[in-house]
Amino acid sequence: MSAPVLEVARVRKVYRGRVEALRGISLQVPEGSVFGLLGPNGAGKSTLVKILTTIIRPTACDGTMLGKPIGHKPTLSQVGYLPEHSRFPAYLNGRQVIEYSAGLAGFPLTRERVDEVLELVGMKEAGERMVKTYSKGMVQRIGFAQALVNDPKLVFLDEPTDGVDPEGRRMMRELLVRMRQEGRTVFVNSHLLGELETVCDSVVILKDGAVVKQGKLEELTAGTTRFVVMTTEAIPEELAARFRSERLSVMGNRVEVPGVDPAPVQPVLDALRGAGAIVSQVQQDRQSLEDLFLESMGRTAEKGREGAE
Repeated sequence: MSAPVLEVARVRKVYRGRVEALRGISLQVPEGSVFGLLGPNGAGKSTLVKILTTIIRPTACDGTMLGKPIGHKPTLSQVGYLPEHSRFPAYLNGRQVIEYSAGLAGFPLTRERVDEVLELVGMKEAGERMVKTYSKGMVQRIGFAQALVNDPKLVFLDEPTDGVDPEGRRMMRELLVRMRQEGRTVFVNSHLLGELETVCDSVVILKDGAVVKQGKLEELTAGTTRFVVMTTEAIPEELAARFRSERLSVMGNRVEVPGVDPAPVQPVLDALRGAGAIVSQVQQDRQSLEDLFLESMGRTAEKGREGAE
């Protein structure tokens, strides 16, 4: 196996006033993958991204990026970065923003390359318009384009779909998949769990500046795979009590059978039909990224929804 594109250990950041934003973060990002960084507000996500991109200095940090020590400035020529809350001079047009960003990085640029990245993010026709006429989502697309202009091997995206409309979010998901297919590595910090679940290979979840879960998404969620059996009416209480005694979860017209083997589902179906219940649906389900996140925060999905209301 090839070495990770990004590997860090014991990353700490202590601000003035003894505020410890990061408390010994360790993670590995495989080559050619989409890696998701999750956590509630204040977990240290943006702080970690800024350390990895050398915007702020860590209190402590061991590791490598693209085979070089973290902080090795020449390596950044192979790295793209979309910061959170992108801001560009309002008097420039989209094309000029990309040219300006490339100039700051010392990256040689051709008109063809500018056209290429503008088309990638769906902004080619709007490239001549001034930034002050852009919507928030259009500004974000231009930010994505400038992050790709140097043809990077590793791209950091800090809340890339912030303010982007549904069509733009779909375009960005498709672009992330394309980048992975090209062998690039994408490091995404986002609070939109549904967006990440469709594209991420691996995730790390932070809480209070520390890692609480990390690994391949399919492995982290596979442990709670279950079959869900639905009936047209509430399950009779006597039968529900029997199911509960067999350690099955029952709620209203729903019974859950844990595991990936369909065999244990058959006796449940037989019992329901024997009691006169009409089975309306049987589906295999597994823990979602949202469920995993809420579990990592020490909350149930129901509590999480209540807190969001």
